[in-house]
Amino acid sequence: MSEISPPNRRTVVLGGVFGTAVIVSFLNGPDLAIAAEDPELVRRFKDLSQNGNSTCSAKFTESIATLPSTARITGSCCSPMEMKRYVEQVNGLTKYRDIAMIPSDPYDIPAGVAQKVMPYYDLKLTAAEQQAYDYAMANSDEKGPCCCQCWRWEVYGGLAKFLIREHGFTGEKVVDVWDLSDGCGGGI
Repeated sequence: MSEISPPNRRTVVLGGVFGTAVIVSFLNGPDLAIAAEDPELVRRFKDLSQNGNSTCSAKFTESIATLPSTARITGSCCSPMEMKRYVEQVNGLTKYRDIAMIPSDPYDIPAGVAQKVMPYYDLKLTAAEQQAYDYAMANSDEKGPCCCQCWRWEVYGGLAKFLIREHGFTGEKVVDVWDLSDGCGGGI
């Protein structure tokens, strides 16, 4: 019997027959508590972290306009997702559930929402609106809507301008949305 121990999991290889191994994986620590509290969130995390379609390429960014509005943009574009952070994000975004353009899951974006907010990226803001946007750029964890200028940069940059223009968001509120919506994977 051998053990492999990725973060928050205990995986044990029990042996096998005819060259096949029997592998059992156990949740440890915080992931075990999350699984006990919300097994559906654990299922979504597993699916999104293993089956994403998101990439940071310019070609992917261009393809968003041609996706059916019911399609989903899923998974992390840069680094592996982390369960603890994912739960914090999904739970934190619930405070914005009354605004349909703010995706409730940073790793499962409806293409129709992305298509609606992307044009806002090129919107010319008033001086006061631009000040709120500039504040968000300087103060978000990623110093912008994403770690690189990929499709997320345009979608969440457009979302910020939409929120500032249509909902009167301050720079501080945009920072909160961006930080909770970070879809680059990894922790904070």
